[in-house]
Amino acid sequence: MNHQPRKRFGQNFLRDEAVVFNIVAAIAPRADDHLVEIGPGQGALTRILLAECGHLDVVELDRDLVDLLMRKFAGNQKLRIHSGDALKFDFCSLVEDVKLRIVGNLPYNISTPLLFRLFEQAACIKDMHFMLQKEVVDRLCAHPGEKHYGRLSIMAQYYCRMDKLMEVYPESFFPKPKVISSVVRLVPHAERPFDIPPEILNRVVVAAFTQRRKTLRNSLGNLFSEDEIRDANLDPNARAEMLGLCDYARLAQLYLKNKADI
Repeated sequence: MNHQPRKRFGQNFLRDEAVVFNIVAAIAPRADDHLVEIGPGQGALTRILLAECGHLDVVELDRDLVDLLMRKFAGNQKLRIHSGDALKFDFCSLVEDVKLRIVGNLPYNISTPLLFRLFEQAACIKDMHFMLQKEVVDRLCAHPGEKHYGRLSIMAQYYCRMDKLMEVYPESFFPKPKVISSVVRLVPHAERPFDIPPEILNRVVVAAFTQRRKTLRNSLGNLFSEDEIRDANLDPNARAEMLGLCDYARLAQLYLKNKADI
């Protein structure tokens, strides 16, 4: 290894060539694609993507890795390297002629806030392919009533369609993580399924799941009366994990109406 992995950056470098090629096959990059890789590390995926796509931007927080990548890919005109924090990065500023295709082996410690950051910029994104902790992918893809279903499931499904593609085991990384990883594809909706401000939907969902074992009567008591919950065709005795996106959309619309009536 040319670089000692740093725990504070959540670095686990993918070293399994078969997995790398399987991920690239799932992405299926084209010569006219504009790809963005988050956390390229030592460039295992970067090297293959550069051979397939028309243009590649990479965003790397670790300055030592930025220097390594600049040396490794010196002179490659298709690559731009950005030294910075993906949590603060303006991805839409990279858009030129086509929407972005974003990929990456995301650090587990920032994966959820980074996903929400990308959801905010979904209008300039064609699709996303990420390696994440398996539990996070299970949460993204979960349906009402399932164990992993929660706020992330609902908000992700408001923005995107999701497909779980493959699992990747600890032996494929250095150092070995303690958890199994999964690769997921997220495709932003051409039009959002409901015309609701995301911050309003999020407010209702957060309230419902703050104490997920409580009934809607109790968890949403500060936002709605029991009669209002019934008027939204919902049972006040139901729990948050039993409601689908369309149910939360009705509650969010009711919340907006109540605010307008004040």
